[in-house]
Amino acid sequence: MQFLIFLHQHPFVYYLLAVFTGLAVGSFLNVVILRLPRMMERGWRKECRLLLEIGEEPEDKQKFNLNTPPSHCPVCGHSITVLENIPVLSYLFLGGKCSSCGTHISLRYPVVETFSAIVTLLVAMHFGITLQALLAALLSWSLIALAGIDLDHQLLPDSITLPFLWLGILANMSGLFTDINSSLFGVMAGYLSLWTVYMIFKLLTGKEGMGYGDFKLLAMLGGWMGWQMLPLIIILSSAVGAVVGTGLIIFKNHGRSQPIPFGPYLAAAGWLALLYGPAIMHIYFRWAMT
Repeated sequence: MQFLIFLHQHPFVYYLLAVFTGLAVGSFLNVVILRLPRMMERGWRKECRLLLEIGEEPEDKQKFNLNTPPSHCPVCGHSITVLENIPVLSYLFLGGKCSSCGTHISLRYPVVETFSAIVTLLVAMHFGITLQALLAALLSWSLIALAGIDLDHQLLPDSITLPFLWLGILANMSGLFTDINSSLFGVMAGYLSLWTVYMIFKLLTGKEGMGYGDFKLLAMLGGWMGWQMLPLIIILSSAVGAVVGTGLIIFKNHGRSQPIPFGPYLAAAGWLALLYGPAIMHIYFRWAMT
């Protein structure tokens, strides 16, 4: 309690703590984005081998999760030390290269860490020293992980979306972000709205326009913010997705038939709605009535 009083009296310390926390979590999110899809693929292969009675492969006996094996260079196998794993600073100090073999380290690592820190700071500034800030930060981190995984693998893991869907409903049982009825209707409307679009598109074209993970992600966002925010989330994500998709086709020779992950746009729109949704809607209605 005294620590909370201290933070109220010294908000700069609170914001600094948010930045450091965001950097540390961002480092962990890099691990999640890299390893969780591999864990899922290994699990699928193992289940297929069991179903087909093929027998175990050597990799089935090797432990692989978010903690094991320890972080290492994929080229030379050099284990990453504590000093080499300081968010952003280690990347700058090492010049973006492995200290053992000099292999280039992806710029994604410091970018994700920095982005996580910025997002966490904005959440802290918006919600203040409240339980809402903690929960909003958790949601923000989950959205960063989902966006990164979807960009790489076009997957939105249930192991992230479903727990956070229930966490959103639980938070709104106390009305932290919206009332519980809006939360429950948000889950149903979020899933069914994209599922309906998916089915209509499939009936008309015979193709699948999006994945079931997108339905679950929008349902998750509806559970946090209520059904009232769903139109804004859909409009924002669709608009940005259309612009980026058109740009990829024109400037990057992206094939028209090549799928573009929709999850990152839903995640970004959901985060904007979480912090600035009411303000955006107020500006829009004021503009529409003039």
